[in-house]
Amino acid sequence: MRYGDKEAAVRRLLDTPHPPVPRDLAARAAARGGRVRRRERVVRRIGGVLAGLAALGFTVWAAEVRPWERPPAATTPPFAGP
Repeated sequence: MRYGDKEAAVRRLLDTPHPPVPRDLAARAAARGGRVRRRERVVRRIGGVLAGLAALGFTVWAAEVRPWERPPAATTPPFAGP
């Protein structure tokens, strides 16, 4: 489509009568936006709490298990007497 064709199509759309809009549309949209925002805030807080608990659990596990240390040998090394 050329620019002139697009402009003509938009002008035709704007020349037609606008559809009726419910009177309470703005109030319903604001209420729904508030619900969505509250839900997102709760999900973000729960996610933060879960991430904190996971970090705490990993820290406690690492302090107990100490995965950075070499495990003790299962057998003793051979004795090369004096």
